[in-house]
Amino acid sequence: MQLKEALAQAIARLTAEDVPSPRMNAELLLMFTLNCDRAYLFAHPERELTPDEESRYEAALAERSRGVPAQYITGHQEFWGMDLIVNPAVLIPRPETEHVIETVLELQASRVGRQTSGKTRIVDVGTGSGCIALALAKELPSAEIHATDISSGALEIARLNAARHQLERIHFFQTDLLDALPGEFDFVVSNPPYVGESEEDTVQLEVRKFEPHNAVFAGLTGTEVISGLIPQAHAALCPAGWLVMEISGTIADDIRKLLEGWQNVQIKPDLQSIPRVVMAQKPTT
Repeated sequence: MQLKEALAQAIARLTAEDVPSPRMNAELLLMFTLNCDRAYLFAHPERELTPDEESRYEAALAERSRGVPAQYITGHQEFWGMDLIVNPAVLIPRPETEHVIETVLELQASRVGRQTSGKTRIVDVGTGSGCIALALAKELPSAEIHATDISSGALEIARLNAARHQLERIHFFQTDLLDALPGEFDFVVSNPPYVGESEEDTVQLEVRKFEPHNAVFAGLTGTEVISGLIPQAHAALCPAGWLVMEISGTIADDIRKLLEGWQNVQIKPDLQSIPRVVMAQKPTT
């Protein structure tokens, strides 16, 4: 079968099976099968697929048709200009989380010049694939970066991604939130689970079915994990240190209440004007 025929059939199949963005998915899985880029697909439409390639493409399409995210099929996801390895042990990094990185970098830039001494110490809580910790390590080469996760499987992927991007200076810990982590930090950063079980029907089926449940859902209301993280972050931060978290619009008001007593609390929207990142500063006194 020629490449153009295989692609056309795949697009028709994914369309019929109501897979979102059928053309993008068909192209992505064909690039994965052939280990090529998109330019190759359009430059070689009459290239004949081998029987093995047809078989592997069929297997990938079958997985996508039953709802498996393309990122878990290919094992890769791009984040902050880095190619990250992902598998079902970790949440798939999303573009919205890049707003967390932007916020930390803005806050750090405002701190430069007022810093007296020592390295900036940052901890990424619930690191998953390591995407936040890696992005911050990439952008802040002089910072001391720590990352925690309760899942040993997630930490295995995070360490692998750190090694692939030569960022082994990140310190990884298997622990629940900030439990027993030593020292004070200038930033506590997190993309915690923030979807309530009561909202489960509003979440995409492939997210509910295939992504790690504990990385998506956080009890009945969606604030349960964050309500535990906030006091731990307060204890772990140095005076005037910052807590930066990804949230959803449905819990924004609840998070503001949980942050009573903090200063400079702000909630920033994403590109769809949905409340997405909360930042709060520990008082100096």
